Amino acid sequence: MSPPHGLQRDGLHAGGGAMTGRLAQLWRYPVKSMLGERLSAAGVGPAGVAGDRRLALRHRDTGRVASAKHPRLWRDLLMFRAAGAAPDPVRITLPDGRALSSVDPDVDDVLSRVLDVPVTLIDRPPAGAVLDRADPDAVLAAGIAADVPVDANPLGAAAPGTFFDFAPVHLVTTATLARVAAELPGGTVDVARYRPNLVLDVDADGFAENDWVGRELRVGAELVLRVLAPTPRCAVPTLAHGSLPRQTGALRVAARLNRVAPLPELGPQPCVGAYAQVVRGGRVAQGAVVEVG
Repeated sequence: MSPPHGLQRDGLHAGGGAMTGRLAQLWRYPVKSMLGERLSAAGVGPAGVAGDRRLALRHRDTGRVASAKHPRLWRDLLMFRAAGAAPDPVRITLPDGRALSSVDPDVDDVLSRVLDVPVTLIDRPPAGAVLDRADPDAVLAAGIAADVPVDANPLGAAAPGTFFDFAPVHLVTTATLARVAAELPGGTVDVARYRPNLVLDVDADGFAENDWVGRELRVGAELVLRVLAPTPRCAVPTLAHGSLPRQTGALRVAARLNRVAPLPELGPQPCVGAYAQVVRGGRVAQGAVVEVG
């Protein structure tokens, strides 16, 4: 089976009671629902990768935090790209290639004009902050512009002061990406569609992350993670991401091959990857040894 776009497999093994491999890619997304940046190394602490999901847009009228999980309203966020780690200035590249800084005095006005929605760039979730998550099956059936049912998801509980939905770290294996890619025209899927922090190249089968719940992962000499749950996918993987066109198969394949219950109260969901919490923080670099305990 060929690896997904941009990934190559090395000679890795499972032995001695633990799977081993390497950290193939490391990502952060400084502004929620904007495209992120690939890193060669970063610190990872209780609040995830340094600078990840530290900023977000808030609709001035509704108070809702903007998220492409509600594609009818916010899919255009995936045409923006953010780089840098707040509290330092974050660079935001607009769809037309212009760039601005998160600390520019007119940043809110510029973003509001480009999005045609009144927004404010914020660095902490307000009390009771929520975002709207559209039902992914309804989006597949009715289209990204349809008015479909949405759920209000609270923010900030996973790591105070951040904009994570559920957990501060999201990981996926190259095997899972390859399994999805094998079912798609052309046999490729871009990693960016699933927005992981860590892409792990380990000797495992596709969707092996389902079986890692409760297990610890060691990444490099310092970082220790505990896997919490498979990651239920919303409509975001199907959307255009920058120059990447729409790809509904990125969700349809998961719905067909890996519809599992990430948590008992949720019921079966299309899942790709897994959420994790940080047991012990540390600095990691691409290529670091990974051990799944």
